[in-house]
Amino acid sequence: MYFHYYGQLLHQQNMLQDYVRTGTYHAAVLENRADFIGRVVVDVGAGSGILSLFAAQAGAKHVYAVEASEMAEYARKLIAGNPTLAQRITVIKGKVEDVELPEKADILISEPMGTLLVNERMLESYVIARDRFLVPTGKMFPGVGRIHMAPFTDEYLFIEIANKALFWQQQNYYGVDLTPLHGTAFQGYFSQPVVDAFDPRLLIAPSMFHVIDFTKIKEEELYEIDIPLRFIASVGTRVHGLACWFDVLFNGSTVQRWLTTAPGSPTTHWYQLRCVLSQPIYVMAGQEITGRLHLIAHNAQSYTIYLTLSAKMWGPGAEQGGILQTSSCKLDLKEPYYRMSQPQAYALAQDQQPQPLIQTQDIHIQSQDLDEPEIVQQPLPNSCAQIDSLMRNV
Repeated sequence: MYFHYYGQLLHQQNMLQDYVRTGTYHAAVLENRADFIGRVVVDVGAGSGILSLFAAQAGAKHVYAVEASEMAEYARKLIAGNPTLAQRITVIKGKVEDVELPEKADILISEPMGTLLVNERMLESYVIARDRFLVPTGKMFPGVGRIHMAPFTDEYLFIEIANKALFWQQQNYYGVDLTPLHGTAFQGYFSQPVVDAFDPRLLIAPSMFHVIDFTKIKEEELYEIDIPLRFIASVGTRVHGLACWFDVLFNGSTVQRWLTTAPGSPTTHWYQLRCVLSQPIYVMAGQEITGRLHLIAHNAQSYTIYLTLSAKMWGPGAEQGGILQTSSCKLDLKEPYYRMSQPQAYALAQDQQPQPLIQTQDIHIQSQDLDEPEIVQQPLPNSCAQIDSLMRNV
C-alpha cells in the first residue's frame, strides 16, 4: 500500500515539474484575480492541491478541493504546510459525482486533460461538477479545449514500428517457426498510438481543429466523438498517419491564456500523439485528403480510436470525384507507445525557408468564434523534408 501511495506522489511530482503546465495555470489564475477575489472555488480532481493553493493565492473566499484517490491525504498535508492559505481551503475525499458541498461555486478549476485531451475520461467528471456545483454565471478554468489534427510523413517512425515485428519472421527460433504470428504482431504494434515530441516540419498539410466547449457540452457527448477530416496536401509524399495535439483556453475576465501542447512549442508531459497507418498512402501536392477520426469511450477510462484517411483522385477526370487510396487503423488510446524522444533535426529542402511557429497562446478567441463550425483549418508552420532525402538517410 505504501508503494501505491508513493507512486501517486511521484506522478504528482512529474506533473508539478511540467513547468509549462504548472506555470500556465499559475499565470492564468493570478492574472485574473478579479475572477477569484471573494469567490467560492471548487478544484475538481485536486491531486496534490496545487491549484487550490493558487486559487487561495488569488484571493478566493473559500476553495473546496475534491479528490477521490488517496492523494487527498497528501493534499491535506501540503495545504496544512501553508497555513496562511490553508484556512480558506477544505479538502474533501470523494468523487464529484457523490460528494455534497455546503455552497455553490463561482469558479471550477481543474486539470482534466489527458493525452489527446480526452484520455483518462476526466472531462466527464469536470462536466458533472459543472452541472452539480457551478452557479449559472460561473466560470470554468479551463473553459474550452481543442483537438488539433494534421497528416504527417515520418519514414523513420514507420520503419521503427515495422521493424519491431521482425522478431516474428524467424523461421528457426530454437527449431520453431515463428512466422505464423508475424502478421498479428505487425498489426499489434501499429495499434499503439505513438506519444512523443516531433518536428512540426513533418506535417504535410495545414492543421484543423475540433472544439470541445466545457461550459456547454453534455456528459454523454463525450462518450463518442466523431470528427470528419479534410486536408489539402502541401507536398508530394507518403502519408504515414495523423498527428494530434491539443490546447485549452483560460478565458479570464482580465487575461485570456492558452496552454498548448503543439509540436514546436515547449514540450509538456502530454507531448503529442500520432496514429500511424500500417499501409501509408501516397499524395501529390495540392491533392485532397479526407477521412474520419472516431473516438469511442471504453471502460478502461480511455478510448478506442478508429482512423481512416483517403486520397481523392488527382489529375484528369478528378472532377468526377472518387477515392484513389484508403487506409484505416484501430488503436487503443489506453496503451500508447511512449517513444517520447525529442524532435529529430530534419534537413530543410533547398527551396524551404525556416518560418516562425505560430504561438497558440497569442490567439484570442471571442465568444462568437465558438459558435462557428467546429472544424477549422490553420496555417502550416513548415512543410516536411522531401521523402527521398529521408529514405536515403534510412
